[in-house]
Formats: sequence, structure tokens, C-alpha cells
Amino acid sequence: MDERRVLLIEDEPNIIEAIRFILSRDGWRVDTHSDGNTAMDAVLRRGPDLIILDVMLPNKSGYDILNDLRAGDDTREIPVLMLTARGQKKDRELAEKLGADKFMTKPFSNGEILATVREMVG
Repeated sequence: MDERRVLLIEDEPNIIEAIRFILSRDGWRVDTHSDGNTAMDAVLRRGPDLIILDVMLPNKSGYDILNDLRAGDDTREIPVLMLTARGQKKDRELAEKLGADKFMTKPFSNGEILATVREMVG
């Protein structure tokens, strides 16, 4: 089986390390990116099986990036898990409207993120 690849677009080092550790141990290759402006370039360059996308990023919001992903021919089918520190209903609704496959609020448990990622890629 080919190595499964996830692109984590997140700017908080402790979250990056936690997710990288959890998923690497489960056999994932985890690439990371932390700037909203160049996130689409990173997606196109890396061709991930799954994207974990933070809502609040420097230079461009995760919602804008999600919108760009869903508009792109090469990226519209990639599963996206949105992460946010703000779990209000309106945030979740916006993420769903823009095409997020799953939505998770921080802090999350290791088991929760692993189970969600496994479920999304099957």
C-alpha cells in the first residue's frame, strides 16, 4: 500500500507537532504548511490524500483557502478536515457551506483526530 499523505495547514507549533506525531505513528506522511497565502501552492505541489486546515492562519483564512480548494479542478475532491479554536455554530455552518468534509474544534483528543482522519480516507 502506498503511503497515505496528509497536508496539515496550521500555524501553531504545538498543534503541528501533536498532529504530526499522532498521524506519523499511524503510518501517514505528514507535510505541514503555515501560511495562508501560499497554501494552495503547497496543496498542488504535494498532492495530499487529505488536508487538515486551520481556520485562523496568517495572511488568508482557512475558509478562503477551502473556497479556493473547492473551486479548483485538481483540488475539489480532496477531503478537508477543518480545525478551529472557535466552535460556534456559525463557524461550523460556514465550513459546511464551503465544502468541508469534517469540522473539529480545538482542543481535540489524539484518538478523535486519528479516528476522524481514518474515517475520511477509508
